[in-house]
Amino acid sequence: MINGIFILDKEGGMTSQTAVRRVQRLLGADKAGHTGTLDPMATGVLPILLGRAVKASEYLLTGNKHYTATLLLGLSTDTEDVTGAPLATSDSIPDEETVMSALAAFRGEIMQTPPMYSALKVGGKKLCDIARAGGTVEREARPVTVFSLEAKRLSEREYSLDVVCSKGTYIRTLCADIGEALGCHGCMSTLRREEAAGFTIGDALTITELEDMTPEEREARVLPTEYIFRNKRAVTLPDFYARLARCGAEIYLKKIGVSADVGELLRLYDARGFFAIGEVREFPDGAAIKPVRQFDI
Repeated sequence: MINGIFILDKEGGMTSQTAVRRVQRLLGADKAGHTGTLDPMATGVLPILLGRAVKASEYLLTGNKHYTATLLLGLSTDTEDVTGAPLATSDSIPDEETVMSALAAFRGEIMQTPPMYSALKVGGKKLCDIARAGGTVEREARPVTVFSLEAKRLSEREYSLDVVCSKGTYIRTLCADIGEALGCHGCMSTLRREEAAGFTIGDALTITELEDMTPEEREARVLPTEYIFRNKRAVTLPDFYARLARCGAEIYLKKIGVSADVGELLRLYDARGFFAIGEVREFPDGAAIKPVRQFDI
C-alpha cells in the first residue's frame, strides 16, 4: 500500500484533479488528493498526498507560495487570464518606469477580491461552477500578503513577475488589479508555481517522467508521510505511552521527561516508527501531548 507524498510538476492543459487521478493510478494508491488547486493553464509544483497521508492535507494548505507569471497589459477578461472572454482592451500602455512604480502598492498586506473563476466555495458551491452557469455572487475582499514582487519587461505589453505570497493569493487577480491601477487593463498569460508547502520544482517530476519509470522507481519517489512534518520535533514514546497515544489519550510531558511549549506540534514515534502528530495542550494536571492525527491506521 502506497502512503506518502509525491511532488508533481503539473503540465499545462489539465486540471489539478485530473493530474491527481493519473498519479494515483500510476502509483497504485487507494486514495489521493492535492494540497491547493492549480489552474488548468498553470504548471509547476503540485504536492499530491497518497493513501493515509491524505489526512495531512490541512497541514500543507497554510504555507507560503512562490510563483512566476506573465502579466499582459492592454486586455482584461472574465477569467482574469488569457483563456477567458475579452472584456476590455487598451492601446494606452504605460512606460516601464510607470509599471515598475505601480508595483509598490501591491507589496505587503493587500486586499484582494477572489475571482469568480476559482475553486473557492460560497454556499457550498464552487465560484467557477456558478460562473460557468452564467451566474455571479458578491465576494468580499480579504487580506493576503505579497512578501516579494519583482518584474522584468519582456515587451511593451508583457512583464514577467516573480511573486512570493501567502496562501489564498490569486496571481490572476494580482495581474488584473495591476492593470486596473495602471488604467490600461491587464490579465495573466502564463503561470508557474515554483514552490508550495516547502517543496520546489527541484523536488518534482512530470507525469511523463513518472510514466517512463519502473514501478520500483516510481515508488522510490514517494516521500514518507513523516516528511511533511520534517520541521517538527520528534518524540519517541516508550511502548506503554505509545499504546495510550494510539488510543487517543493525552501523554503528560512530566511522565516522559519532555519539555515543549503549549501549542507546539510534535512528531510521535514508537518502536515501529512514525505514527502520529500530537499537539501540546494544557490540562488540569499539566501540559500533555494530545494525538491529533494518526497515520498508521
